[in-house]
Amino acid sequence: MGRKLLSYEQKDTWIDRLCGVTKLIFFLCWSITSMMTYDTRVLIIMLVISIILFKISKTQWSQVGSVFKFILFFLCINIIAIYLFSPAEGVKIYGTETILLGSGRYALRAEQLFYEFNIILKYFTVVPSIFIFIVTTNPSEFAASMNRVGIGYNAGYAVAIALRYIPDIQGDFRKIRNAQMARGIEMSKKGKLTDRIKSTTAIIFPLVFSSMGRIDTISTAMELRSFGRHKKRTWYMARPLKRNDYITIAVSVLFMIIALVITYADGSRFYNPFI
Repeated sequence: MGRKLLSYEQKDTWIDRLCGVTKLIFFLCWSITSMMTYDTRVLIIMLVISIILFKISKTQWSQVGSVFKFILFFLCINIIAIYLFSPAEGVKIYGTETILLGSGRYALRAEQLFYEFNIILKYFTVVPSIFIFIVTTNPSEFAASMNRVGIGYNAGYAVAIALRYIPDIQGDFRKIRNAQMARGIEMSKKGKLTDRIKSTTAIIFPLVFSSMGRIDTISTAMELRSFGRHKKRTWYMARPLKRNDYITIAVSVLFMIIALVITYADGSRFYNPFI
């Protein structure tokens, strides 16, 4: 069967032992910093920290590999689109123009390469933290954490249920794919890419119907238990904050403040090595 993608798996690491609230606050601080800064120095430091944390969390490549490849493909499309539609964006941002190759609108400029390099860094600083957060946080504890930081428990439950059923959807996908292959439909790597895409597309409809049936069952069960009637609720998976949680929260907030101060020190969020 293999390991399921993006599914929670309990491990004995200090990241797993942190409270869900702590991991949520760290993730928010980390994401805000990455979104707001284009300072290459800050992004490189964040990239190194992300790789270290990914290693410490013992997240297996089999858990995230396929999703990472999809994100990498999307990143490539994004980078190409930026160059096609705005090949001189870096020139506008950094105020200089250094042509490395060619001429005209699509000349290869150092400023544009540097700008797109920063975009790549931003992706690679956030993506590992997303993976770590998902595979080290129990969905029920995640719902309790969202509610604890002020988000309504209805929204928390919706996200938790979505995370909880990712492995089930993967299981349904494998069952449908195996059934199709048993009927002689080639879906392995031996088949042509176009045939595999068509065959995989055919799985979507039975997978959607299967998911719809599961949604109906869950919603009926929640309705019978009067879910949403009260404004507040208690949480079985909620955990109190401990010493390491407070330290992690303090370090996360402090890092965000320092990173943003460095970013905006010269009045711009873009680090400019061309001046």
